[in-house]
Amino acid sequence: MKKSRCRVLFVMGLLALVGLFGCNQETPIEKTKAAAVSGNAATQAAGQAAVDAIQTPLDKARQVESTLEQSAEQTAAKIKESTP
Repeated sequence: MKKSRCRVLFVMGLLALVGLFGCNQETPIEKTKAAAVSGNAATQAAGQAAVDAIQTPLDKARQVESTLEQSAEQTAAKIKESTP
């Protein structure tokens, strides 16, 4: 009788340990989410690089536009001065 109880307790303890270790493992859905997060970071980095590649020429164009506006204002001011 003691041997059977001992075996039953041993099997139950073994099942409990297997269950605990099984709960700590990632499920395939969690692995997919983790991969998506790392893929998302790569996508964001690529997107930021594309934005930076476009941003620099736009900044230069804005500077040129500002220079042209200032030049136009100066020309308009000179025309007003010369006109009686």
